[in-house]
Amino acid sequence: MLTPDGQVITVAFSIGKSIEHLKNYFASQMKIPEAALRIMFEGRIVEDSETLVDLGIRPHGMIQLDMQSMDPENYPIKAMKFQLEYSMPDVITVRVQTDETYQDIAVEIERLNYRKPYLGGYRHKVTGVLYHHAGTQTVPKKRPEKGTVVFCRDTQTVFEKNKPQQSRNTMATQMTKIGCYVANITDKLIEPKKYVTADEFHARRLKAVITIQTYFRRFHAKRVVQQLREDKRLRLQWEEKEELRKRQEKEERLRTEYNRRMNPKNKEDFELLYHALELWRKEEVEKINQMYTGAERKAALCALLEQETHLISSIGRHKIDAGEENQQKAIQSLLNKCCEPKRWKAFDGKTTEMDTQFTIRARELRDIYNSINTDYFTRDERLDALLTLKHTVKEHDCKLTLEIVELIDREADLLMRGVQDCNLDGLRKRISTLFLQYIKTPTFNPEIARLLKVPQDSTVLRKNIYFCPSCKNYLPSTEFSLSANARTIGRCRKCSKLDNEARQREEFTKYKMLLKQLKKSEADYEDGAKIAFLLQQEDLQYLVENIWGSNSALSACDDLYELAMVRWNKYYEWSPWNCILLTKEEAAAHLKLANADQAYGIVFIRKIKHRHTLAKNYFSQIPEMAPFLHHEKSDQMSTVNDLVISKPISKPIAASFQI
Repeated sequence: MLTPDGQVITVAFSIGKSIEHLKNYFASQMKIPEAALRIMFEGRIVEDSETLVDLGIRPHGMIQLDMQSMDPENYPIKAMKFQLEYSMPDVITVRVQTDETYQDIAVEIERLNYRKPYLGGYRHKVTGVLYHHAGTQTVPKKRPEKGTVVFCRDTQTVFEKNKPQQSRNTMATQMTKIGCYVANITDKLIEPKKYVTADEFHARRLKAVITIQTYFRRFHAKRVVQQLREDKRLRLQWEEKEELRKRQEKEERLRTEYNRRMNPKNKEDFELLYHALELWRKEEVEKINQMYTGAERKAALCALLEQETHLISSIGRHKIDAGEENQQKAIQSLLNKCCEPKRWKAFDGKTTEMDTQFTIRARELRDIYNSINTDYFTRDERLDALLTLKHTVKEHDCKLTLEIVELIDREADLLMRGVQDCNLDGLRKRISTLFLQYIKTPTFNPEIARLLKVPQDSTVLRKNIYFCPSCKNYLPSTEFSLSANARTIGRCRKCSKLDNEARQREEFTKYKMLLKQLKKSEADYEDGAKIAFLLQQEDLQYLVENIWGSNSALSACDDLYELAMVRWNKYYEWSPWNCILLTKEEAAAHLKLANADQAYGIVFIRKIKHRHTLAKNYFSQIPEMAPFLHHEKSDQMSTVNDLVISKPISKPIAASFQI
């Protein structure tokens, strides 16, 4: 491309490109409008639609076009405006001088198919321009193949090592002489000392070593004493905290027991109250027997009986009040369970809730029940609640709903007559009771069917139903408490509870708590323990009272709140013949032992084994314990056989095995 100022621009294009594409390219490079450019070839203006092929160009050919500006004043084509970013073209024009003439030759550039190596370079110190060494453009020649296989491997060189040495340096001395003066101000006078023999030298070294060891041992002893003093301080501090914690726990327990006695709520609280009454009665009887005799003793016993009767009646009144409160709580809990929506977990862990028509119906009945049992309603509010209840029960026509409607009309009539609320308590209680019966009927409230204790299917009532000889009632199996060695059904829970309140007045909260702790500790082992979950409260009570004497095997502590039943050998599951009763601190230390038979004395171990034998004789009568006993015997026999094979037994031990 030839510009008006005589500049020749060589650019490679595809032969299929049009003149319009070339004008667009040069206009963008020179930053002038495309309409201001005009391209001429051999004296004529080339049209934009013509291509390079139309101009007679062949592949790898070259053509010279003239480029002119249509508006030279506003858009002149100058070399200073034509600023292109340099990129190596495919074809360059080289002007070669031949004799006295010049000739332009087109040179085709060969593109390298590999990356040129970096050959180094230098940087100008003043201008800071970087210059790189360039290589030839020709492709390096390949070495001809000789036909023989050549292997390349590293040569073995000697490792060099530098070691500095000091060579001799000859020095001269200068002495004072005639014509030469040397100052002696800085000279030192060296006198020979006493000669030290090897024995004296080693003796002096030994004395110094002993002195150093003395000071070091003193330093080490001081550190040991300080550590012991710190350990003692921490131990005393820990014991003080533990004593304070135990005292606070005991005070909290006594405070809780006092509150339970003053405000009994459940059957465990009343058991505690009757137990305290029995302890008080025994103390009073003992005092009377020591202080009085004859008629005075009988009179004192009669007075004691009257006091006991008065206390029992007071406890009975508290029981009635607590029963009414617990009944209301049970009713509210039943109604709330009916209203709970259906819940399930999705795959992403989120909980989905859904209300059915039955849960919505149960929620409506619950709200109506709460409204008719709400006190301090005005007359209009009470009439609105009765009207809502009447419309609800009139949806079904039966004897129960007719009776409820009749009672509602009666109360509404009395309210309109101005009767006081205190005179309507009985009528309102009847309405509440009948409406609760209405709610508990599956026909009117289908959601209640899954929560009723009495199943609606009569065939289910024939299963697991037993007769109580005390109250003469047929009850389900869940109403009977059976020990592990029970042979018959016996009395139901209610009759057993009534007999305990009238005769023995025992308190079983401590044994329930002990059994709960035992089951929790066995579940934490995660080794498939089963025996602890077969025991009932009565079995654990017999084991604690009759086998272990209700005290710790080590410290003889008799506070059951501080005791815990743990494994004797922690590598086997808990059983009545593999247990020990200790305090909580002693139990924690016992479970850290690797081998209990080696940690305790022979007399103590024999005492524990004797109690294990008593427990095994008692609990072997239980059919469910038989498989565990046989399994225990097989493990012991395998252990004895391993002992006989691994180590020869002396004669006295062999005699003991024969016995």
